[in-house]
Amino acid sequence: MFATPVQVRKRTTQVFLLITVLVGILILRLFWVQVVNGAFYSAKAEEVRLRDLPVEAKRGTIYDRNMNSLAVSVSVDSVVANPQEVRATTREREIAHELARVLEMDEEKVFKLITQPNVGFVWVKRKVEPEKIDQLRNSTVKLSGIDYIPESKRYYEKGKLASHILGITDTDARGLEGLELRFDEELRGLPGKLIAEYDARNREMPQAEHAFIRPVDGHSLVLTIDETIQYIVERELDKLERERKPKGATIIVMDVKTGRILGMSNRPTYDPNDRAKSTDATRRSRAISDVYEPGSTFKIVTASAALEEGAVKESDRFFDPGYAIVGDRKVACWKDGGHGAQSFTEVVQNSCNPGFIQIGMNLGLPKFYNYLKAFGFGQPTGITLNGEASGILVPEKTAKPIDLATMSIGQANAVTPIQLITAVSAVANGGKLMKPQLVEKVLDAQGSVLKTFEPEVVRQVVSKETAEKVNLILEKVVSKGTGANAYIEGQRVGGKTGTAQKIKPGGGYMEGEYVASFVGIAPANDPAIACLVVVDAPQGEPHFGGLVAAPIFKAVVTDVMRHLGIQPQVLPSELPAVAADGLKEIAVPQVTGLSEDEAEQRVMRVGLSVATEGFGGRVVNQSPRPGEKVAPQTAVILYLGEDDKTARAAPGEEVVCPDVTGKGIKQAGDLLAKAGLSFEPVGSGLAKTQSVKAGRKIPVGTVVRVEFAPVDESGP
Repeated sequence: MFATPVQVRKRTTQVFLLITVLVGILILRLFWVQVVNGAFYSAKAEEVRLRDLPVEAKRGTIYDRNMNSLAVSVSVDSVVANPQEVRATTREREIAHELARVLEMDEEKVFKLITQPNVGFVWVKRKVEPEKIDQLRNSTVKLSGIDYIPESKRYYEKGKLASHILGITDTDARGLEGLELRFDEELRGLPGKLIAEYDARNREMPQAEHAFIRPVDGHSLVLTIDETIQYIVERELDKLERERKPKGATIIVMDVKTGRILGMSNRPTYDPNDRAKSTDATRRSRAISDVYEPGSTFKIVTASAALEEGAVKESDRFFDPGYAIVGDRKVACWKDGGHGAQSFTEVVQNSCNPGFIQIGMNLGLPKFYNYLKAFGFGQPTGITLNGEASGILVPEKTAKPIDLATMSIGQANAVTPIQLITAVSAVANGGKLMKPQLVEKVLDAQGSVLKTFEPEVVRQVVSKETAEKVNLILEKVVSKGTGANAYIEGQRVGGKTGTAQKIKPGGGYMEGEYVASFVGIAPANDPAIACLVVVDAPQGEPHFGGLVAAPIFKAVVTDVMRHLGIQPQVLPSELPAVAADGLKEIAVPQVTGLSEDEAEQRVMRVGLSVATEGFGGRVVNQSPRPGEKVAPQTAVILYLGEDDKTARAAPGEEVVCPDVTGKGIKQAGDLLAKAGLSFEPVGSGLAKTQSVKAGRKIPVGTVVRVEFAPVDESGP
């Protein structure tokens, strides 16, 4: 049956209306996609079509104060892969084998990496050596889907030099430690990117759209460190590590007028170019993070505070009976019988504990704590390195008179090396406490100065007059007291030795472990630099600061002053070793092995003065060495040890020389000391030869030279 014309028109109208509605819906949808959400879908399409390959910015250079580069960024390539392209070759195994061979990687790991599904970009290996990149580029295996992206790698040109200052970076050139971390934002710069167009099968389109957004290189740092001075510091630390094998050591050299650090290093150390071989212990900067009881070196602070407050005058006299009474406690002097009558200068020169306890008591707890805080103890110095410790102070609210007594002589409180040298530099700088600085300025990529760090005065701690008095007293400690081994011919040097037992983690002190230290300034009449040497648990004997740390100070400061062009401050006719008044020089007598009283009498009988260091009633070492010619009234330092009453011998008596071969340095020293003989160790390891044959009778105090050699563990 055929439809009528009316029905046909009706159906045609319905179809037309349906088509019109559909077209309208399509137009509305198209408007929605193209106009309303056009930007969104355009970005989505571009995201699928275009790929961003990151291009790392070149990290800024770190220079020393004389623009010698210490840390630079060198150009290297990283190996990347497009897994879609690699799989399309059907030679995935062959490509993986060649990559693993050249890049020294696990082949199975490489295979899984470069054949990942639905991935268009993967890192194969970052920052590869140039010679390996050349091998891959020239490989006989066609490495389809493999590409190379330029990056930069951090390189420390001087190896271990200043490693604790510079720090390290990670694979993405982000700072992890040291100045690399503290100035990461300035050094890093802004990364760029390479934009490439890919088709639906994840293949790069050679003739399609490409763009390169250039990275912005990072800023550079100019440090206060002097490369030459840093080499001097590290040279002496390496020598110390070879000869005495301490658990740790620190040397800091500071410009006292600006607070700028010219050299600073620690042992143990590490090579930042080989970060994988370093440990947390080797990367720890002991100069800012380790705390220790400073011992007698802290007496510089006590003396300065007391003079400033009028708690003591240079004309004051003291009497040391061998102890000090504090409440119901009796604090013994380290010198048996005490120092007797002394002037204030002699109290400092002799490092007399009862004298300093009296000075501290005169000062009082409130004022003592005021100066502790004023000198910067108990708080970070603000040096631009991560991990700085605050130190440990006895809480002021609970402090008792006995705490004041022990704090006055450098015990009870624990400080960091950077705190101590900053405080001593304040005394050297006319009483101005300077903030320690490591960075002098920041440069942009073209070398223009963006920012300068000017020397920063934190506060005036003591007056210029007080500071000058203390500096000249410290000079006498070196010229006449226990710091004689720090004396530098032709220069006026002041300083203070320190020998302190190590603190146990749970409280108390470790048996037989000491921290030997020396802090000094030069020239004493117009200080330019301060230097601190801290040696943690040196192996063998002696362990005194005057014998371990003072000679290191002398070696460092002698070369530093020569490098800085600091002219001699003393005329040849004024040198202590020359008898300017025509008197004959005097040969230093042998007193090692004698009791303290006997040794003092023998030294003073020939026209020389005496200074003592250490604890005990017997002389275990002396400086200058026996037989050396010195001017009249030169101080002979007597290093005291425990008095073994059973082994005492009278002057002139003969004793039997023990056999020390095969013994370590400490064992050999103990055997000879108990026999009343002096000990001169040479080398390290086990004793191989001794200058006096075992069993031979020799006068008490005779020097026995023992040569040590390392143990051969390689076998026959």
